[in-house]
Amino acid sequence: MNTIPSVDLADFLSDDSSRKQKFVNEIGKAYEEIGFVALKNHFLSDKLVEDLYQEIKDFFALPTNTKEKYEIEGLGGQRGYTSFGKEHAKGKKEGDLKEFWHFGQEPDANANLIEEYPDNVIVEELKNFNTIGMEAYKMLEKTGIYVLRALALYIGLDEYYFDHWASNGNSILRPIHYPPIKEEPKGAVRAGAHGDINLITLLMGASTGGLQVQHRDGQWIDALPEEDELVINVGDMLERHTNNKLRSTIHRVVNPPKDQWEKPRYSIPFFMHPRSDMKLNCIEECITKDNPKHYEDITAGEFLHQRLVEIGLIKK
Repeated sequence: MNTIPSVDLADFLSDDSSRKQKFVNEIGKAYEEIGFVALKNHFLSDKLVEDLYQEIKDFFALPTNTKEKYEIEGLGGQRGYTSFGKEHAKGKKEGDLKEFWHFGQEPDANANLIEEYPDNVIVEELKNFNTIGMEAYKMLEKTGIYVLRALALYIGLDEYYFDHWASNGNSILRPIHYPPIKEEPKGAVRAGAHGDINLITLLMGASTGGLQVQHRDGQWIDALPEEDELVINVGDMLERHTNNKLRSTIHRVVNPPKDQWEKPRYSIPFFMHPRSDMKLNCIEECITKDNPKHYEDITAGEFLHQRLVEIGLIKK
């Protein structure tokens, strides 16, 4: 295997039951073996992608003191701007070579959440920034719910098992800017080797290179999707919930060759989180004699808090 498998969401959306089952089998097998796929025929239009990239490039090009007024104390980076080098991979002290923005959930009026999400931060200098960002957020959330439906079927659950938990969930859309590298980084990379915290991650922008996935044998594989594909991977919450049946794979964003240091990189991951009261207890269908229960019971909210402390975004 020299890159990640590619799957077509149109198969799952088809009225042909054999095509739908083909998608379920392909994505389930990929997530058992490598934890990553490239997905085509998602719900993001080319125009929306183009508009979103323009908005985030315009935002990150703003003066540093303008961006920093959107870095809100006390939110643990959940909304607004996080400045360069502030986040690091779990177990690593060097800050990643990136700055980023967070758009968060704007729940339905009848969502009946047990927690209140922080308001999104409005960028005054760019009139379309928040509107376009949230439009992309909703299309990525819709794509993610269909992927979770396929995984529910693969595991042997009701197709709509995840719908309640993922709809109005605590998901985050994170536009990231990796600025040009000006001097030899001392142990720092654009994103250190890590697993994602959430259920699944849907990534725009991996086609620009740098994303690598660690195979079970320890080998690093370049994730090279087509330009119109999203890279979608399993996060730690889903690995835990499926008792290691579906794999949350370690991945990283490596620094480019020295002759490309002057080029910035942009990527836009959507971290799909459930509601905080979702129980991540190991699913009975994934517990067997050969695969006994690996994890203690915990809720998504408790697990998220633990991990945000570990990566330095909130204090204990």
